[in-house]
Amino acid sequence: MSDAPAVHELRLVVTADDYDAALHFYRDVLGLPERDAFASEDGRVTILEAGRATLELTDPNHAAFIDDVEVGRRVAGHIRVAFRVDDSAAASARLEAAGAEVVAEPVRTPWNSLNARLQAPGALQLTLFTDLDG
Repeated sequence: MSDAPAVHELRLVVTADDYDAALHFYRDVLGLPERDAFASEDGRVTILEAGRATLELTDPNHAAFIDDVEVGRRVAGHIRVAFRVDDSAAASARLEAAGAEVVAEPVRTPWNSLNARLQAPGALQLTLFTDLDG
């Protein structure tokens, strides 16, 4: 077996009822750069860069613990998207002004990050986090 990775990119695909609003939110407000965009009579798709991707797997107990730390109660479904940003408080305020619902204001976590929770377009729950260790 080769040492080369078998997977080269993680692509999270979100189907948004209001495509234009979701595109504005993620590209223009959150600041994900546009890599490609395609349109046809069958619809539109835009691919946005989101930095380095990882897949975080958790069991239900730890997911509940994360929700408790960030929000104070269990609120996330089985998928939650987390973005590491330079300033989670400022990013949360920008996204709220663009239509996201703040689920929980930024909170310092036991793993030393500042995390905010939002409900965003495309029915996604987001964590915005800033590492406080530098």
